[in-house]
Amino acid sequence: MKPHGNPEMPDSAGGGQDSSSSAPTEASPEATPQTQTRSQTSQGHRSAWPLWEVFVRSSRGLSHVHAGSLHAPDAAMALRNARDLYTRRNEGVSIWVVPADAIASSDPDAKGAFFESPQGKDYRHATYYTKSEGVKHL
Repeated sequence: MKPHGNPEMPDSAGGGQDSSSSAPTEASPEATPQTQTRSQTSQGHRSAWPLWEVFVRSSRGLSHVHAGSLHAPDAAMALRNARDLYTRRNEGVSIWVVPADAIASSDPDAKGAFFESPQGKDYRHATYYTKSEGVKHL
């Protein structure tokens, strides 16, 4: 019986070996890292996959919009999974996947101090200025 793997990878790429083959088992001293990882996965000892944030652009000229998050072992698999999850009905022309731990963000609880304009700098806003009387096109 073959383990589940990536359907886009051929079996000869190391994704799935038949249990009747002469591959070393986890009990043998010459077990490869690949078979050790497979056995750790089946026992639940593997650490969780990293979280990826997905951004999709629906058509040319528009901005990428955050579509959601997913877990994947690497960027290539994250991109494939994002394509399958978030663009099933041809609603995207471009996808970005970004590791969640690479995103720096502000604290939503500190939005007042972070986004408020500093005191005494009202000149930064258009409402500070009055219309000039000599200028007719404003």
